[in-house]
Amino acid sequence: MSNLLHITASIQDNSVTRQLSHELVKQLQGLANNELNVVERDLSANNLPLLTQEMFAANLTTAAERTAAQQELSAIADELIAELQQADTLVLSLPMYNFAVPATFKAWVDLVARAGTTFRYTENGPEGLLKDKKAYLVVATGGTPIGSDYDLHTPWVKLILGFLGITDVKIIAAEGGIKGSAEEMVKQAI
Repeated sequence: MSNLLHITASIQDNSVTRQLSHELVKQLQGLANNELNVVERDLSANNLPLLTQEMFAANLTTAAERTAAQQELSAIADELIAELQQADTLVLSLPMYNFAVPATFKAWVDLVARAGTTFRYTENGPEGLLKDKKAYLVVATGGTPIGSDYDLHTPWVKLILGFLGITDVKIIAAEGGIKGSAEEMVKQAI
């Protein structure tokens, strides 16, 4: 059985990105003959903490060497990293807010980008440790064309995923809304 991590970040319960990503997950489950374990992570509902100096230090300390306070500080990052490491496929449901990703997704990235765990530094530069994963980026832009000078969203997401070792990224974009049915739009994309 393979694992899929479905991350949503829209502040709207019935957003275009949520509609499309739920349809994508449904179709991927069908392609996998329901042999797909899906983990849902709604970033808008979880109130992820912003990275602090103390959390950063705790995250860089090995689990065996952490104090009780550091264990508590790093618990959410450890949980998010475990979800990410276990996933074979990611579905990122990320609307474009002010030409970029939602702040909650940036907070998630700050928690999962951990040196020595999800990436490492080598003499040739950083190397992502989360290889052999596929990612689908479902984005609604409200009319901003993907790849335009105003699109800071998709290049940044691809950059950070690549930094973590995830280079197989497929973009499903609703530039100005869903054209036709969500089912048909997703079917054409996958």
